[in-house]
Amino acid sequence: MPAESRPAHVNPPLRYLTGADVIASMPPIEERLRLAERTMTALGTEAELPPKIGVSPRPADSFAHAMPAHLRDRDGRGDLVGMKWVLGYPTNIPLGAASIHGIVLLNDPDTGIPIGILDGGPITAQRTAAISGVAIRHFAPPVTGRAPRAAIIGTGVQGSSHLPILAYLLPGVELRLHDRDAERAIALADQAGSMTGIGSVKTTGTARDAVEGADVVITAASFGPVRQVLKNDWLTPNVLIVPVDYATYVAAEVARDADLFLVDERDQFIANRDAGLFDGYPDPTATIGEALLARTPRPKGRVLVSHLGVGLADVVFADAILRSAAAAGRGIVLPR
Repeated sequence: MPAESRPAHVNPPLRYLTGADVIASMPPIEERLRLAERTMTALGTEAELPPKIGVSPRPADSFAHAMPAHLRDRDGRGDLVGMKWVLGYPTNIPLGAASIHGIVLLNDPDTGIPIGILDGGPITAQRTAAISGVAIRHFAPPVTGRAPRAAIIGTGVQGSSHLPILAYLLPGVELRLHDRDAERAIALADQAGSMTGIGSVKTTGTARDAVEGADVVITAASFGPVRQVLKNDWLTPNVLIVPVDYATYVAAEVARDADLFLVDERDQFIANRDAGLFDGYPDPTATIGEALLARTPRPKGRVLVSHLGVGLADVVFADAILRSAAAAGRGIVLPR
């Protein structure tokens, strides 16, 4: 049967979206939060998500990970099938090139035919921040009589992507920033200072100074020699800590002593702990999705929500982005 005479669902267009296309098609913040929450609650109940598989190409310390995911019919809109393919090359940094590269692939769930190839960088940044936003919305401590206070450790891409989330969920927030690269921290402070919803912003010379008195702490530092330096005595009694840098900053004692310790996906966390990336960490109390479905109340003490990143989030976001791009005519329709 000629391709042009096949039913539309067996002859769908294959659309390529650049990073600019992805950014232009990104859903607004409230929708991103909804997609992130939907992803977390679907894990373990409506989704198939194997552990990351990968190889370690040369040079040393590089990685290439495949993150496939399948989400069964949601909201009557059909299944989702896709994969994130992400590579990290730290040796690119001295060359002036980005160290992380990724794409998200989407397939028609009925036929397996590829329908989308999307630049994964903006998707990773925004889905990660949105999952942090879910944690903040549900588990940030209540604040009365003053502005909320937040700290970001690490002011790269993830630091930047978390700014709109903090401004949206914690209006008037007093924000402190720290980065080993002081100029990068200053650049992000300039960005934050012009953002509606940010009450005030300052940079600090040390991570501990940034964290002092904070209600919400986000750690998004680059992996490196710093390991588990953020300890209990840095923190206020009711703080919410959201690490997106594995255990780069947050010490195991914080997880052990937390009143609630959540992760995005239990098997992935345990696999990474077995590999030595979460030395000394206990088993989590629950996953984020389990806590949301159970309507777990926020305890009076400290809450730690560690999310490592799951391919399902990339696929869910990519689906929404691809639909928006197609409706607006963005991207390049590739020949088959």
